[in-house]
Order: sequence, then C-alpha cells, then structure tokens
Amino acid sequence: MTLHEVTDGPVLLDPPDRGALFVVSGPSGVGKSTLIDALMRRVPGIAFSVSATTRDPRPGEVDGVHYHFLTPDAFEAEIAADAFLEHADVYGRRYGTLIGPTQDVLARGGSLLLDIDVQGAAQVRGRMPDAVHIFLLPPDRDTLEKRLRARSTDDEPVIQRRLAEMDQQLAALSDYDYLVVNDHLPTAATTFVGIVLAEMSRRSRREQLVRAWRA
Repeated sequence: MTLHEVTDGPVLLDPPDRGALFVVSGPSGVGKSTLIDALMRRVPGIAFSVSATTRDPRPGEVDGVHYHFLTPDAFEAEIAADAFLEHADVYGRRYGTLIGPTQDVLARGGSLLLDIDVQGAAQVRGRMPDAVHIFLLPPDRDTLEKRLRARSTDDEPVIQRRLAEMDQQLAALSDYDYLVVNDHLPTAATTFVGIVLAEMSRRSRREQLVRAWRA
C-alpha cells in the first residue's frame, strides 16, 4: 500500500455504538461544499441529515431521501409538537431537522452531518448538547471576498450581504468545538476528516469495543 493510498483512500471504520451528530457552519464562499464532499468520499459511514421542508419537491427528489416534504400546516404541527432540533425560514420556505429520524440514525451507530448557520446550530446545542460543532473559516476577510467575486454568481448587493452575514456568524465562534481554517485546501480537508474520525472513535461511543477487549 502506497502513502497516497494511506492518506487519501477511503476510511474503513467500524460504526460506533451510537453515532455522532456533526454540525457544520461557515460563511458562504469558505469552501464548505468542497470540504464536505472530501469528507463524504473518505468516510463512507457518515451521511447528510435529511431535513424537512415546506417547498415543493423538484424533479427526481424523493420524500424521505432528499427531504421530508411537509405542507405548511404539517410543519406548524411539528413545531407545536416540539419535534424539531432546529428550524428556520429561508426565502419564504421553512426548513428544519426532525428529532425523531435523527435519533433513530444515531442509535443505530450512524453518524450525521448537519450543514446549518449559527442560529440553527444554537438551537441544536440546546436540544442535543453532545453534538459536535465545527466552524469553517477563511484565512481572512479579503480572501473570502475574492472567492465570492471569483465565483461570478452573485451581484454586488448579494456579495455585501454575504460579507455582513459572515460578520454576524463570527460572533458565535466561541460556541464551536472546532475551528478549521480553509487556507491550504489539503490541510483543511485533512483536519476536517481527522476531527470527524476522532469524534467517531471516542471511547464513550465504543463501549462494546471496551467490553470485547475486557472479556
């Protein structure tokens, strides 16, 4: 086995007794999608949390796989039943993470990734204190602005709004367990994957392994 295969190949890790919920936040343009894609390729045992939403399904989307599609009334009923880990309004549509399906996956040893902003992360922190919170940072504000402009997908008002949102998110940095700076992409990806693997390997999540070696 080559060093490249050791450092870049998929990770074969037995699932823990109870999975971990990873909450990932970071400003638009930080490279979040790239880092998450790298994580998903290397750690097959982790999946995206399936959110609930009031928006209509797009062609090819399957209920319960891509989203839990709910009517506005059904969404309100779930809020009234205190069934969400977190929920928010986004451009006239409602999105949220249901507690029941999340707990079911974790109890089976599956680990989940939840990509949400700092307000949603605060809600999760209050409902599930053992969730692992990771914030992805750019090396500095100027670099983030250059990345936003280089995408050529947003007009000037949107870029300024995204930069203002970053300033709001930075106020919550002290609430996060881990900070990953995406300056050098290979380093950031390795750090991100390492955090996830370390948390999935915590002794507190592997009591069966402890008992097996003590037998």
